[in-house]
Amino acid sequence: MRIVVQEAGFDLGDEARSFAAGATGAGAVVTFTGVVRGDGKMAAMEIEHYPGMTEKAITAIVAQAMERWALSDALVIHRHGRLVVGEPIMMVATAARHRVEAFAAAEFLMDYLKSRAPFWKKEIGADGAAWVAARDEDEAALTRW
Repeated sequence: MRIVVQEAGFDLGDEARSFAAGATGAGAVVTFTGVVRGDGKMAAMEIEHYPGMTEKAITAIVAQAMERWALSDALVIHRHGRLVVGEPIMMVATAARHRVEAFAAAEFLMDYLKSRAPFWKKEIGADGAAWVAARDEDEAALTRW
């Protein structure tokens, strides 16, 4: 299990290859990358967090996924700071004996990271900046777990 919270960008291909190479015994590796959405109005996003608190929360979420789906490995990379449209925000990777477990665990991680990891996001555009509020549909997504 590897959890990284960083300001710097990361190479998706390098991270995926490295993760897959270390996933010995796994029959499935699933990766997901979230990017800053471009809606025509937003130019950038600023993501804030509390060091230590954030890593602890993500570690607990990943540990729960690893136990629930018997993952052989998991990776979460999440960025903070100023990111522009199209830049990767985060990456989740899971490795398991079978694809059903790897996909389910990745979806669980994405849903819980979106709603429970302590990050605060501000969208910045030509009209100014606004903090992103919690969305009902993100909370509702947790009910399936």
